[in-house]
Amino acid sequence: MHDVVIVGAGPAGLSAALVLGRCRRSVLVVDAGEPRNAASQGLHGFLTREGVKPLELRRLGRAELARYPYVHLRDGRVTRVRRDDGGFEVALADGPVFRSAFLLLATGRIDALPEKAGFRDYYGRGVHHCPFCDAWEYRDGEIVVYGRDIGAVELARTLRTWTDRVTLCSDGPPAWPDSPDPAAEGLRVVAAGVDRLAGDAHRVREVRFVDRPPLACDAVFFCGPCPQRSALPEALGCVFNDDRSVRCDGSAAVGVPGLFVAGNVRGGLHLAIMAAAEGADAALAINAALLERARRGR
Repeated sequence: MHDVVIVGAGPAGLSAALVLGRCRRSVLVVDAGEPRNAASQGLHGFLTREGVKPLELRRLGRAELARYPYVHLRDGRVTRVRRDDGGFEVALADGPVFRSAFLLLATGRIDALPEKAGFRDYYGRGVHHCPFCDAWEYRDGEIVVYGRDIGAVELARTLRTWTDRVTLCSDGPPAWPDSPDPAAEGLRVVAAGVDRLAGDAHRVREVRFVDRPPLACDAVFFCGPCPQRSALPEALGCVFNDDRSVRCDGSAAVGVPGLFVAGNVRGGLHLAIMAAAEGADAALAINAALLERARRGR
């Protein structure tokens, strides 16, 4: 019986485990080894860890947790969680079943890449979705935004923080509102159908179209859905916002007593350093809940 089971060992899960371990709480961290940012060449905006590779950050976090005897890490996939009056029963794909008083989901999201050739090949190598994570590396360069809805327009506007050379590629007739007109704001718009992205062994170099000459670029940013990586939030009965974020009261999931969430499972800006902060925040809330549970004699 653990005080807490944490599902997911990214910045949110590891940060929560560190705080809870220092609170002398019995913690089990289970991780399937599928980080959202695996394709990234380096994290940015993370104080003291600028440019660190995501897998290296995870290695450093695990090494720090090794000094706390209350924290246990296990590689594996959680396939089922059942909640009862005593807490949570957590089953892993390879057979073991664990129990805990509280559960923290730090399972993250998936970035749904456009279904065009080249996006997956160059993801993390000139193809990105988060300007605050990666736009600095292409400052004053030629940036393409791929997308046909208002989200693409908003992304293009944001990218003008780093360069005035922004082109919107809508891959056919755009679906954003006629007003305000992006072109009137100085944004170039190309509505031709996109065939594929092309580049060299290092990164993307151009957008190729069906019936017009290629467009050279330094980077391609896209916006699209980022669904929950795990089906656990839905299976446990979480309430979701319109963007499929788990609705929270503080760090606690609405509608599921004893369940907490941190990181990309929630809404907001999905930066690694913010995920780590949310993990710490959730850990403090869980520790307070454990103290209240003990006070009530449960």
